[in-house]
Parts: sequence; C-alpha cells; structure tokens
Amino acid sequence: MDSLSENTIYMRMALREAERAAEAGEVPCGALIVRNGEILGKAHNQTELLKDPTAHAEILAITQAAAAVENWRLTDSVLYVTKEPCPMCAGAIVLARIKKVVWGVDDPKRGGARSKFEILDHADLNHRVEIETGVLAGECRSLLQDFFRMRRAGK
Repeated sequence: MDSLSENTIYMRMALREAERAAEAGEVPCGALIVRNGEILGKAHNQTELLKDPTAHAEILAITQAAAAVENWRLTDSVLYVTKEPCPMCAGAIVLARIKKVVWGVDDPKRGGARSKFEILDHADLNHRVEIETGVLAGECRSLLQDFFRMRRAGK
C-alpha cells in the first residue's frame, strides 16, 4: 500500500470515529494509531460522556495502543487524527514517542502541534514528531463546521 492510499484509508477510519463523536454530541474528532499496518488504538472524543476534560480522541487512542503493546513507548507508530492536536494531546504524543502524526485540518486557535504552539517539534523536548497535514482536509473541515453549525442552531 503506498503512502497516499494508506493515509487516505486510515484517515477515513479516523473520520468514522469523529462521526461517532458527533452522533454522541461530542466535538467530532477521531484518532487512530497504526504500527506496521496494525491498528493499535482508535477512539473519538468522549469528554462529555466521561465527564473528563482529558478524554480527547488522541489520549484515548494512546491509552489503547499502549495497552495493546504493553509499553508506553509507541515508537514507529503513526497517529491519524481529524484535527490538529491540542497542547495536551501534543504533549502526550511526544511523551509516547509516536513517530509521526497525520491530521486533516489545522486548529489555528488552539493547535498544539503547529498552528498556535509547536510542541511536536520543540527544540527543548527529547523527542521530535514528524508531521503531515491536509489529509482529507475538506471532509474533516466539513464535519467540524456542520457540527458547530447545528450546535449554534440548537439542534
């Protein structure tokens, strides 16, 4: 599987997770962690359901992946996420030693990876994370915009 189709396939899976979040009234963000073609973790935002401000898709997927490999180090893994990680999630990504993060849309107001803060490639941290952006950006953006449009309309 070449990189383009691999990114598209895995981002579509992350989008399905994001759709599940939207259906549950959560901000539609989905994440998937893959290593050597094996899905180690997948999740969507569950902050409302779990009443937990840390229950972001990325954090939940990292927890699942670490349990799957029985190690907190997720080296050589790739995280696919529909929206740029926030600072909390970016910090967890660095701590987990994830090799690469692929996301759909930037978050210019709260992005912790590149847009607002550059945590994934910060010179003072002990791990640098490769970044690839814009994968299925239109679909990821539409899902977020539709969700917030409906929320503002009170639906």
